[in-house]
Amino acid sequence: MTKSTMQFMYGTFHPEESNPGQVPSFYRMVPTEAPQYMGIVWLLQHFGWTWVGLFVVDGATGENFLQTLEHYFSLHNVCSAFTQRLPEQANLKDLNAFLSISTYIYVHYIKTTANVFILYGENLTFTWLMTVFFFWGDPHKGKTTLLGKMWIMTTQIDFMLSGHQRTMNLQQFDGAISFTIHSKDPPGFKEFLQNIKPYKNKGDGFLKDFWEQAFDCSLPNPGIPTENSCMGEESIESLPDALFEMHMTGHSYSIYNAVYSVAHTLHVIDTSRSNHKAILASKKIELQHLKPWQLYPYLQGISFNNSVGEAMFFNDEREVEGGFDIVNIVTYKNRSFQRVKAGSVRPKDLGGKEFIINEDIIMWHRTFNQMLPVSVCNDYCPPGYQKKKKEGDKFCCYDCEQCPDGKISNQIDMDDCFKCPEDQYPNNDRDGCIPKSRNFLSYEEPLGISFVSVAIVFSLTTTWVLGTFIKHKDTPIVKANNRDLTYTLLISLLLCFLSSLLFLGQPGKVTCLLRQPTFGINFSMAISCVLAKTITVVLAFVATKPGSRLMKCLGKPLAQWVVLSCLLIQASICLVWLETSPPFPDLDMQSVPEEIIEQCNEGSVAMFYCVLGYMGFLAIVSFIMAFTARKLPDSFNEAKFITFSMLAFCSVWVSFMPTYLSTKGKNMVAVEIFSILASSAGLLGCIFSPKCYIIVLRPELNNKEQLIRRNN
Repeated sequence: MTKSTMQFMYGTFHPEESNPGQVPSFYRMVPTEAPQYMGIVWLLQHFGWTWVGLFVVDGATGENFLQTLEHYFSLHNVCSAFTQRLPEQANLKDLNAFLSISTYIYVHYIKTTANVFILYGENLTFTWLMTVFFFWGDPHKGKTTLLGKMWIMTTQIDFMLSGHQRTMNLQQFDGAISFTIHSKDPPGFKEFLQNIKPYKNKGDGFLKDFWEQAFDCSLPNPGIPTENSCMGEESIESLPDALFEMHMTGHSYSIYNAVYSVAHTLHVIDTSRSNHKAILASKKIELQHLKPWQLYPYLQGISFNNSVGEAMFFNDEREVEGGFDIVNIVTYKNRSFQRVKAGSVRPKDLGGKEFIINEDIIMWHRTFNQMLPVSVCNDYCPPGYQKKKKEGDKFCCYDCEQCPDGKISNQIDMDDCFKCPEDQYPNNDRDGCIPKSRNFLSYEEPLGISFVSVAIVFSLTTTWVLGTFIKHKDTPIVKANNRDLTYTLLISLLLCFLSSLLFLGQPGKVTCLLRQPTFGINFSMAISCVLAKTITVVLAFVATKPGSRLMKCLGKPLAQWVVLSCLLIQASICLVWLETSPPFPDLDMQSVPEEIIEQCNEGSVAMFYCVLGYMGFLAIVSFIMAFTARKLPDSFNEAKFITFSMLAFCSVWVSFMPTYLSTKGKNMVAVEIFSILASSAGLLGCIFSPKCYIIVLRPELNNKEQLIRRNN
């Protein structure tokens, strides 16, 4: 590169193709390819195309394209189905070589599951590919028509045909999307083309060659007769678009801007040359005598608006910043086509959106019936399924497996299923969430009605027994084993039956605070009464001497002390519980998958088990003492009945623990209610049913003489 030359690049380029620092006269009229790479990836992502075939020109530029694009693919979950390298041009002289490579291309084209192909190369690459398709798709040779595919072409390729290729069918590329250098038609451009005639530009040899090739005729030369002469009045506008377009292409727009850049630079030099003697050496130097290197300082800083109103300037790297247009190519049977601008790709530093696509105006290949083409390695995983990687395949190829229990996927091709929110649960298809219904053990449902009925029946029964004992309070069987303890025990059992009703209905702050303490205190009072009765029986047979001090202790003071002390300990436990970590209303969203259980959170589980443990301790002590005194010889001895009652009581609550811990939701509440009713009924039945039998059905036995005689 000498100091006297200046070069403008009007086609696309790779960043490594030139070094602006080493070549100060090198100016780029087009942006780098980086936005085009990202534009391709964004386009694939927008339409969900993750499985694409690559046709790339063989050479250094093609390898650079592959390396860069594959890098972007790996970052954006796109895979290449295959990579087919194409010769730069078709070599038809070696027929065997042509058949070999064209067959390989044809097999890739037909057999692949990809419906989207990316074509990268030059115009000759496109010509080579068209030759292959023409060979395999010619119906006169008995070949089957090639399938419709979606083509994405890079900006290096012009959708043009010339020479013998003008007869080829372009409909194979119908609906293709092409990245082109941004361009606009300058004012009067179409009229300028319409007025071009060969006889008006006699010194333009290029125009002569173009005219003869485009219209397949020969311009007449003086003295040389021709068979197929051009009239010179042919209209460029009548040519198919594949031969000549009436709109300015991106490359032409770059040349147009390059020419105007030089023109504006010369204008700046001309208007300011009197101030630049050091550069021009003399005011007498005319513009036509300027050397190219003398334009460098001015061209670098030039800035103007071209005829279409777009700003033109060079950045620090001596390149014009800009983007690419995304063009949809619509072909017709008469070998013409139309370019429809469908979007654009712009560098981020130019502001605005980097990627714009208007899919509503895109015309797809007619074989897709105007439906969006699908190009994936395998069918999408439907909602309710997740991807499962196939060993040995690319990540775009995968199996589908149903979401595991408790998880859903509500979109296609999800990598992982996810859990529903806590207040929802998966539907049967595992593709959506259903709101959970709130649930609790209510009074209205059959189980609740059953518990209420049983509680009321036993409460009325306890009330009747209490009334019966009060009515016959002076009979020997009622007075035996401390009449006041009997009344207290019956009242506590009545409260136990009624306390079960606190566990029914929607949990509230007050009911949660009252449930367990009320249950614990009532049962502790009942068991302490049973314990006091047992102690009374045992001591009655120990203190047999009349008038002894021990006999005097067997009255109300001992029974009251036992009941109050036992009750005070349980009440203290409950008080500590309520002060430190009281129960509160809570929502259990995990126990039952389809329900939200409204329940009472016990607050401190340890305190809950302390209450149960203390009750169990009292019951065991009562059972041991009653079991010891069950065979003492006396008609008034009810220790044997207390033994059975404690055995029933302990059996219920020992069974309660594993059952309670193994159930969930409102069934836990049902287990506790059942345990309360069963254990209370056991105490009531085992202790009082024999006495009620004598009082009601055998009143003749309810006197001291009969009982003594019966005992003897």
